Amino acid sequence: MIKELRTHTTLPAADLQRAKKFYADKLGLSPATESAGGIFYVLAGGNRLILYPTPNPTRGGHTQIGFSTNDIKAEVDELRSRGVVFEDYDFPGLKTMNGIAQTGDARAAWFKDSEGNMIGIVQLPPGAEPGT
Repeated sequence: MIKELRTHTTLPAADLQRAKKFYADKLGLSPATESAGGIFYVLAGGNRLILYPTPNPTRGGHTQIGFSTNDIKAEVDELRSRGVVFEDYDFPGLKTMNGIAQTGDARAAWFKDSEGNMIGIVQLPPGAEPGT
């Protein structure tokens, strides 16, 4: 059954080497494998991320990958220290302060990678994580 399968996120990269540098320098990620078809990362809990080369410049305006944390402020501070620039929003229902938005009981922040992919970080309220 599909609900039993692991998932992975696939993100496009117009410049694969630029993306690899961003993910290493800004996010601290090291590739598990690399090929002409893309760069494969293995993350916590068996989660996987693939960056693949494409000349297509179109990117979604939505969050394309999200990371969960227990301390969003610490994550945002760490990423900022590495040069990551967070998105600012100020419209009904969503306003960021110091890069972090309160969305109901959750807190969230967003940034773009070197290729324009939107990446989110979320801190869910206690007990909201699956399996807790």
